[in-house]
Amino acid sequence: MHASVRESEALLKSRPPAPLNALRAFETAARCLSFQEAAGQLFVTPAAVSHQVKRLEAYLGVKLFERGHRAVELTAEGAALAVSLSELFAQLDRVLDRVAAPTAAHLRVSTVESFAAKWLAPRLHRFHHDHADIQLRIETGNERVDFVRDGIDVAIRYGPGAYTGVHAERWMDAPVFPVCAPALANDARRPLASPDDLRHHTLLHDEGATGRPGVPDWAAWLEASGATGVDATRGPMFASMYLAQEAAVARHGVALGVAPLVEEDLQRGRLIKPFDDSLDNAYAFWIVRRQGADTGPAVDAFCRWLRKEASAGAIPTPG
Repeated sequence: MHASVRESEALLKSRPPAPLNALRAFETAARCLSFQEAAGQLFVTPAAVSHQVKRLEAYLGVKLFERGHRAVELTAEGAALAVSLSELFAQLDRVLDRVAAPTAAHLRVSTVESFAAKWLAPRLHRFHHDHADIQLRIETGNERVDFVRDGIDVAIRYGPGAYTGVHAERWMDAPVFPVCAPALANDARRPLASPDDLRHHTLLHDEGATGRPGVPDWAAWLEASGATGVDATRGPMFASMYLAQEAAVARHGVALGVAPLVEEDLQRGRLIKPFDDSLDNAYAFWIVRRQGADTGPAVDAFCRWLRKEASAGAIPTPG
């Protein structure tokens, strides 16, 4: 055995055991950048979190936080330790899950609000029927997720792809076309016989299509359809595709529907497609998972179900 190895082992043996409570308190405080928020997550007082952090600083002999009057900031050493601890605690949780007594598998899925409401929710009863042993938690958001830090198993994203450091599978295309309530299309005073007739109707806009290359907005669709005399900027702007689509269902105007998201409303007769013209979309729906990791049977089952549902197309009726 080399002398350097023996010296390293001697140093490891001479150091007292790491204070696990202090490590957990520090990791939570570093993630929240707030002793108050960390205390809430750990069900202790802020003073207890502060005490544990000071204990860890004394153990390591370095300062982990810069403490201000109303805020705390990580030092360089604290930031480096926080990243490693987040990964270690996530790995520990996965190991404990594997060795614990068999229970229902828990699966955390992150997706955008519009997709969760308009595509995923109407179909989930079928997944629960086929996989009663898997308990799903659906979280919404379109920001990039850290699978280890955030504890996410599968992310469904609407975007251009080119996701780095993960396994991303292009899953469903998302062509775009106008949709509206049947009553609006059948209004004899304001017929929708051609795209030019949109000048008499309110255009509903989704800000998610604004400024994204290759994502069709009203200006792009009207130009492609050859419509004339229609102001592409007229009408209210909505923060999500879901809100614009719901406004169309409520007969407030005509929205640009994204194919997978309007599928249910078209099948149920809440919306109709007044024109045949649709535009290709540079954005698509992607299934995103950790890169090169053993994701487990629950993740595999959920991804297989997603592919099956997308190929089936029709939305099953509960019962």
